Amino acid sequence: MPKIIDGKKISQEIKDELKEKVAHLKKQGTEIALAVIQVGEDPASSVYVRNKKRACEYIGIKSVAYEVPEATTQEELLEIIHKCNENPEINGILVQLPLPKHIDEDTVIKAIAPEKDVDGFHPQSVGAMTIGEPGFLPCTPAGIIQLLKRSGIEIEGKECVIVGRSNIVGKPMALLLLRENGTVTICHSRTKDLREVTKRADILVVAIGKPKFIDETYVKEGAVVIDVGIHRNENNKLCGDVDYDKVAPHTTAITPVPGGVGPMTIAMLMNNCVESALM
Repeated sequence: MPKIIDGKKISQEIKDELKEKVAHLKKQGTEIALAVIQVGEDPASSVYVRNKKRACEYIGIKSVAYEVPEATTQEELLEIIHKCNENPEINGILVQLPLPKHIDEDTVIKAIAPEKDVDGFHPQSVGAMTIGEPGFLPCTPAGIIQLLKRSGIEIEGKECVIVGRSNIVGKPMALLLLRENGTVTICHSRTKDLREVTKRADILVVAIGKPKFIDETYVKEGAVVIDVGIHRNENNKLCGDVDYDKVAPHTTAITPVPGGVGPMTIAMLMNNCVESALM
């Protein structure tokens, strides 16, 4: 039987540790506040924002909500970010993605002050991560490292394969696994003989964005499989990029969807917020 890596349990452990840290900081007179900016009413974004606010409340971080209509111009959004950058009482700024099509995400990400970039998407944060300097790490890849470490899974010396090369998961995941002394391969839509590459993996991280794409034929016997995907299947049930029922029997450890990687993203966002108050 594979070990099912419980993201809910591990994320709760992290949030409890952060709650203690925040209480200690408050005693020393340090309050932490996160600005959460949402443009429009995308249903998935609204769920994420609500979960982030709940996590803030649990840990003792103040959340300052800016919920603005879909028609908000790029200039108006940049003005909100500028005010938050200048406000000494706000430690972290989070702009919920995706943004409406008339707003350039790149420009918005670059407008956030690097010292308040708790998502870890600013080029300065990415550069610091690349060369191993201190800075905010992107929440999902950082959460995956915590899932592995807190589940007692050794990364050092392991063959690590990532399916997906996005700026949010694939690329930073590779850098963080390298930092832990893993041997890393990134696969993508142009990779030839994908199965041949994924079957070498001791640790397989799947962030391809296609429901149940990875079945048992892609997985080495005894591998650890981390599923970053989240989709609704034909029965409206949540599923990942990995066909869990087919793959799980061939693994030593696997993350479920839901309840695997998802909760860790918010836990690591909270971690970055607490770090922002210590910078």
